[in-house]
Amino acid sequence: MQKDFILITLADDDEDDRLFFTDAFEELKINTVVNTVNDGVALMNFLNAPETILPNIIFLDLNMPLKSGIECLKEIKANPKFKDIVIAIYSTSSSEEDIENTFVLGANIYIKKPNHFGKLKEVLSEVVTLNWQYITSGLNKDNFLLRM
Repeated sequence: MQKDFILITLADDDEDDRLFFTDAFEELKINTVVNTVNDGVALMNFLNAPETILPNIIFLDLNMPLKSGIECLKEIKANPKFKDIVIAIYSTSSSEEDIENTFVLGANIYIKKPNHFGKLKEVLSEVVTLNWQYITSGLNKDNFLLRM
């Protein structure tokens, strides 16, 4: 079944970040359906629920309670059911260790959370409109970290 919209899930424990994220997509002229969860356990419960239509892209915060973004990334990548989901790490961390770890674990892109709403809209538009089929076939560390 061909969808005419992009399904997006954000896993982030910060309520303000979830609000800015959904507001940004409301202002962008991209046909999306955005779902948010506030921790890693909620994300995995959502993804594993039989009635869930899997998202095209998951924006995954690294530092969450109950289950971290790293733990979620490992679980997602270990399950063949989720093989077609693009994983965008969406974090305040710019630590080389976090960037390296998430790259090695199979995330598709690393985004440092913008601190300006206009930049946030620019970053989200860029990520959602990428041709992921092309990008993931040639995934390398040079195009992993999104710099805007």
